Amino acid sequence: MFDRRRFLGSGAALLGSAAFARHAFAAGAARNAGQLDVALVGGSVWTGGAGGRSDAIGIVGDRIVAVGADAVRARMARSTRVLDLKGAFALPAFTDNHTHFLMGSNALTRPDLLSVKDRAEFVARIAAAVKAAPGQWLLGGSWDEQRLGGQLPTREWIDAVSPDTPIAVPRTDLHSYLCNSVALRLAGITRDTPDPEGGVIVRDAKGEPTGVVKDNAKALVNRVIPPLTPEQVEASLRGGIAHGLKHGFAQVHVPDPFDWDCFEGLRRLRAKGETDMRFYSFVPLRDWEKMAALVNDDGRGDDWLRWGAVKALVDGSLGARTALFHDPYTDDPHTRGVRVMPLAELREKVIAADRAGLHVTVHAIGDEANDDILDVYAETERLNGKRDRRFRVEHAQHIAPATIPRFAKQNVIASVQPYHAVDDGRWAVKRIGEKRLNGTYAFGSLMRSGATVTFGSDWPVAPLSAMEGIYAAVMRETIDGANPQGWLPDQKVTVEQSLHAYTVANAYAGFQDDRLGRIAPGFLADIAVLDADPTAIDPEKLPKVEVLRTFVGGRERFTAASA
Repeated sequence: MFDRRRFLGSGAALLGSAAFARHAFAAGAARNAGQLDVALVGGSVWTGGAGGRSDAIGIVGDRIVAVGADAVRARMARSTRVLDLKGAFALPAFTDNHTHFLMGSNALTRPDLLSVKDRAEFVARIAAAVKAAPGQWLLGGSWDEQRLGGQLPTREWIDAVSPDTPIAVPRTDLHSYLCNSVALRLAGITRDTPDPEGGVIVRDAKGEPTGVVKDNAKALVNRVIPPLTPEQVEASLRGGIAHGLKHGFAQVHVPDPFDWDCFEGLRRLRAKGETDMRFYSFVPLRDWEKMAALVNDDGRGDDWLRWGAVKALVDGSLGARTALFHDPYTDDPHTRGVRVMPLAELREKVIAADRAGLHVTVHAIGDEANDDILDVYAETERLNGKRDRRFRVEHAQHIAPATIPRFAKQNVIASVQPYHAVDDGRWAVKRIGEKRLNGTYAFGSLMRSGATVTFGSDWPVAPLSAMEGIYAAVMRETIDGANPQGWLPDQKVTVEQSLHAYTVANAYAGFQDDRLGRIAPGFLADIAVLDADPTAIDPEKLPKVEVLRTFVGGRERFTAASA
């Protein structure tokens, strides 16, 4: 609990924050330029810096100008808004390294299919959603066949309840759709439709499409789905921003490899001054020339919305058996996965985008996919010369043990999402066997090797929740409860390492480490206040830690009812 007498000295018998501010002002605080607008006192502060801990934060405008009780007290003024944190825990607000922000925002208002436990409930929720909006495309939310008994759903499950409504609902990893017969007909997908390069149309024993399409085959469906209107996009993004602020996020990275819809919607919101959260937006690598021209004409945005980055995919996902491995899948020896982008094209475009000065990140799940992109990055540096490029690998999910040291050696950032480990850990061994688990979700090994490791969610694939991500990284207990001591426990990391990955490391991964990710004078005042110190509680309680306040740019943009 904050003790105002101790903070100001034994002569200050103060009862309220107004008296506290007056005393500081009269006691010799700065009376003119630089007087504090906001002071956070009476809490525990994790700075993310070398000092580690403090007890007070002073803000002027959108910047932190003072850290520590003495420095804050010296700059108090009558007008300073003083917030007594009452023992709460303040830290740099979280950044999420990987979100599909528009899709996640859309999912907030779409039916929840991920929590269903059986086919009957799945069909019932689809039927209710169709009834609520008959004839309109039904596009969410996500499903997971592992929670439905292990069998992939088919169009036969849902055709009867959707005779006139097209349906394309994504699997939880976003690498597959389940479509009904109406959607397949509109997309022109029949038994005679060939699998597109880098995609799979799942077929039954008679060769008929089952309704599940994977990776690049989704494009056949996407082209016939009516786009959202600009008004719908903006309304959805506003809902997503409120959701992120509620969970202590001041910024998300948005590595979108397929379209510009989210980026364009965010630019419209930014022009209206409505972003409230910060965004680092990536666009498809195939459009690198368009992005390079935008940077040349308009710069790279500002600290509310930044661009100048591109994203591609080497492969698909483990759940869809489209992640690319050197060896065949254990539960399907006929496949090693798929290349979403041909290697020659990937190489050509990464080199060109990097030469244009763009920031490049690439999705890689399987061990061959990770080896390939590291090779491409090494060749790019040889051809284009050394510079501070901060290449990233999104997911870096299944890495051959001999490959792990390459991340640190090549200065490549491992942009990982801890919740995937406790989700996929329920069934990953069925896909790839015991041997290839060595190097799977290898957070601990990557950190010990000296690599920069950043954390995020892949929202809506996983919850937009830093505390659930930290819990997953620290405990590694799979969500089915089957691994109470942790799945692959040698890859556990500490709470402190996890906080670093959600703050300091993510600022570095977004070229903002000179102004974000720490509580330090001169840094932007992006601050989250939690109701407990995650480093001091039983780790089992981490998911229950609540966000009390979220400041972005010095302004309190979320306040919990209990704050």
